[in-house]
Amino acid sequence: MRSLLRPAFGLLLCWQAAGTAYADEAGALVDALNAYRGQYQQCGEQVSQQLPPLAADPRLVLPVNGAGDLQQALAGKGYPMANVQAITLSGPRDARAALQVVQGSYCKVVLDPQFVDVGVTQAGRDWRIVLGRPLLSAQLGPWQKEGQALLAAINSARAQPRQCGGTPYAAAQPLAWSEVLGSVAESHSRDMANNNYFDHQDKGGATPGDRAEIGGYTGQRVGENIAAGQDSTGKVLAGWLASPGHCANLMNPQYRELGAGYATDPKSDAGIYWTAMFGG
Repeated sequence: MRSLLRPAFGLLLCWQAAGTAYADEAGALVDALNAYRGQYQQCGEQVSQQLPPLAADPRLVLPVNGAGDLQQALAGKGYPMANVQAITLSGPRDARAALQVVQGSYCKVVLDPQFVDVGVTQAGRDWRIVLGRPLLSAQLGPWQKEGQALLAAINSARAQPRQCGGTPYAAAQPLAWSEVLGSVAESHSRDMANNNYFDHQDKGGATPGDRAEIGGYTGQRVGENIAAGQDSTGKVLAGWLASPGHCANLMNPQYRELGAGYATDPKSDAGIYWTAMFGG
């Protein structure tokens, strides 16, 4: 992003306490996965982008040793999946150890930007991590309308002081809509959708600053946030605000303008891609 997630009665209490501990470790793993996704990561020969956090969805919390078809199990829970991936682990004592296994063997799965939801189950040293992307359900308008709706939501967020990670930000002035940056943002979203990738650098090697300059933007400063898989401006903004780096772009007082847009392609992994370009 820039300018670049007891006796008979006592026995029952003991079981509940253990269950609570496991639930806490499951939640800790969700937090750890999101912290991992929130930073640039080396995975094989690729470096991942900073990703917004996964949303903990109880419909994705499935039995560790559940048998049967995964798609059928999620349909029974009412999760309208477009894509889903399950990871099973055996051996990790706690969330920290589980994360180490995931980083070593499943980084491509957990760093896939198409996934927006997660469910984690732990039973002793057995784990099941389910990542999912639901079907696009929102009825979106033209990209300009949704881009300006995203601008209004960002301005509402900027109107209040907040913490982005460990950094405090004061309330900032509202951003003005930029037609030039809007066109550049929509074009990058469309390029990501049509060519099935998720990156600030496009397939031709151009950076956000390059694209803004080529598009005719004359401001001195450019920043960019991207998102994939979310089918509403509200979900996009919530993800960015929960990600320290994306949040910092949103609250940066040096930016004065914004253009934003989305694009869809059913053949792409994430289905929908968003870009917001900041200028100043």
